[in-house]
Amino acid sequence: MLRLIFSLLLLVTCVTAAEPRPKQLRAGAATSNLTPPLGSDIIGGFLPFPATHVHDELLARCLVLDDGTTQIALVVCDLLGLHRSVSVEARKLIEEATGIPAANVMISGTHTHSAASTLGDHPRGYFSDRELNDYQRFVARRVADGVRNAANLLRPAQIAFGTAEAPEHVFNRRWFMKEGTVPVTPFGTKTDQVKMNPPGGSADLVEPAGPTDPTVSFIALREPNGRLISVFSAYSLHYVGGVGGGHISADYYGFYCDALKKLQPNAENDPPFVAMMANGTSGDVNNINFRTPRPGKPPYAQMRYVAEDVANKVHAALTKVTWKDAAPLAARYRELDVAWRKVEPELLAWAKAADGKATGPLGKANLSAIYAGRVLRLAQASPQTKTPVQAFRIGDICIGTTPTETFAETGLEFKKRSPFPQSFMVELAHGYYGYMPTPRHFALGGYETWAGTNSLEPQASVKMLDALLEMAKELQADARRQTP
Repeated sequence: MLRLIFSLLLLVTCVTAAEPRPKQLRAGAATSNLTPPLGSDIIGGFLPFPATHVHDELLARCLVLDDGTTQIALVVCDLLGLHRSVSVEARKLIEEATGIPAANVMISGTHTHSAASTLGDHPRGYFSDRELNDYQRFVARRVADGVRNAANLLRPAQIAFGTAEAPEHVFNRRWFMKEGTVPVTPFGTKTDQVKMNPPGGSADLVEPAGPTDPTVSFIALREPNGRLISVFSAYSLHYVGGVGGGHISADYYGFYCDALKKLQPNAENDPPFVAMMANGTSGDVNNINFRTPRPGKPPYAQMRYVAEDVANKVHAALTKVTWKDAAPLAARYRELDVAWRKVEPELLAWAKAADGKATGPLGKANLSAIYAGRVLRLAQASPQTKTPVQAFRIGDICIGTTPTETFAETGLEFKKRSPFPQSFMVELAHGYYGYMPTPRHFALGGYETWAGTNSLEPQASVKMLDALLEMAKELQADARRQTP
């Protein structure tokens, strides 16, 4: 009997020793400055204008994770968006310098409207491959440097996932209005059923045309039982705005990062804590309550209020998370051949007739001419879009990305249908392809659906979401195969 017991104990010991144990996760985070020179054109509105002052620096905020087998990098840039070719170049440099595969690197823009363009010299040209200009090359290099610095700082880490609710800052900006009150489009038609950014407090408002996503999703990294290394957050708020004239600013995204950092003890110790705020899915969401609009505020007051409130909510949520020592990593990257939006003959004829008629201050005639130019360029789009989508597995967490200004309902659907219970999306990753309404919204019309604001086919949101869910299922299947 003693021999039998000894043999059984030996067998159990051998089996246990043979099972692969989760490896200790490592993490490193760093920032890199992307601020352009004064005089650079600030984009975000219909017409660019020169930067005259830097209110706060634009940064690439970088996080590198290593599970002992796989490395991934998450980068959030204080930019309106970035051209696909900038991402291609930056990820090539990252792979050369660190060995992290290009497919394992996410690079997204926050969508601040107070930054210079990394979309190229002709930002409304519809081409997936571009020769980079000087500022684009600078951004690609600085992003690569930031990831390299983050990799230099890799150290043992624990990971946690959490959420915070901030519904009071997000409002759907597309509204149904009383019949006959939706304005004529720049194309001279009265076909829209909804209005983007309607008159605040108007008696003609009926109801919002879509939902919002009030949840801040975040991934936190800390030294084992020690201080925070980084918090990667995503919130579906388009931007806040309200900057000084001609100012460069990271908007509320940068203010949030500063506010969350100030709440952490020893955040300035070497290496410093790095907060990150990516844009979730906010193509139809902003910070304006159209039922009861707020009074005007001084520059930066509203974005600081939003940033500090969201930071406080995330900081409170950090006290409730469960920390883990390991998080297996994996990534999927695809470039879809989603079609550019088709320009119908009637629309092309209108654009040719309206092109070049912009004179004087921006008004209806100018807006029509601006859209005429966009339509003409869209009609000459490159044969393929090479639309990049990406999915990451970080332990029990899944992140999906799109290169568009994605509607909130798409992000909510991804969360609902993803096989990972802890899932969220990041928009404007690896490219800038305009707004991506769902097919339902195309039928409703409105600014986000106009040719030249929207540049992809009406089924683009369906195709991208399907691809992301398919990649998420692949990541889940791989995870099951790896589980002993």
